[in-house]
Amino acid sequence: MYIRCIRRPFQEITKGASEFANGNLSYQIPVDSENELGYLAKNLNYMADKLNRNGEYQRQFISNISHDFRSPLTSIKGYVEAMIDGTIPVEMQEKYLKIISYEAERLEKLTRGLLTLNELDIQKRMLHIQPFDINSVIKATAASFEGSCTSRNILLELILSGKELMAQADMEQIQQVLYNLLSNAIKFSPDNSTITLETTEKNGKIFVSVKDHGIGIPKASLQKIWERFYKIDRSRGKDQKGTGLGLAIVKEILHAHGQHINVISTEGVGTEFILHWKRQSREFIHFAFYRLYFFLFPRMVMKLSLKLHMIKMILPQCLIKHDCH
Repeated sequence: MYIRCIRRPFQEITKGASEFANGNLSYQIPVDSENELGYLAKNLNYMADKLNRNGEYQRQFISNISHDFRSPLTSIKGYVEAMIDGTIPVEMQEKYLKIISYEAERLEKLTRGLLTLNELDIQKRMLHIQPFDINSVIKATAASFEGSCTSRNILLELILSGKELMAQADMEQIQQVLYNLLSNAIKFSPDNSTITLETTEKNGKIFVSVKDHGIGIPKASLQKIWERFYKIDRSRGKDQKGTGLGLAIVKEILHAHGQHINVISTEGVGTEFILHWKRQSREFIHFAFYRLYFFLFPRMVMKLSLKLHMIKMILPQCLIKHDCH
């Protein structure tokens, strides 16, 4: 009884721990009893499986990032060497310098995206929650794409609820979310089409929709689009400048806010992203105003009074010195 219930399971757990320590995270401890040793074995197996999955993710991550860095670097190196050894004549160098500039821009964008994800991962950047008008943020974000939309005759239709719609979140990060979603919508929309940005309010929540009439997302890819570096195969030719990080950043930002984003897409019809969060209550706005008025304003007045007093003390001395001269 002792050997079957305690000694043998303990030996199996010890062997499993040794396997895990040697890097064999796929090993499973063959203990399925319902006592404390069985519970310990199940938890150790679960831990090893999670570590193994994380290891696979890291290896895939490194493989993806290596590929995305290698491609533009190889292109830049090849064209520069061809210019140096004279393979590319001087009169054609401008064309290839533009290609080099384009590839350098891809690298810069990729690096910027990785830095953003890194900040979100280790929570270096604390959320700066504040009330702001989401309608104004949408207008400003849409205006930044005016040039690219005009050249392709894409209409940005804004359907905004009221003159202003106060939300409570980190304004800069929400603007990054809207920028990434709108950039994607434009990238995969045909010329002469319409992209709709809409805000609505329901049950104390604000809903923001970004809807395009582009190529759509295959059903099999809907859950994968949030993964870092993921690109739909057929988009690689169309989106050579993309990094596959835009939607991953969107997900991380909304996750930090405790919010989710929904996506509805049909191939050949279009895609709609819908995000939501709580509306800023009027009571909070009034509280913030009174706090500003009764707490910050007296301090500002006091500081101003001290500065005026200092000026009053120093000014006569300066005038005396000036008269002496």
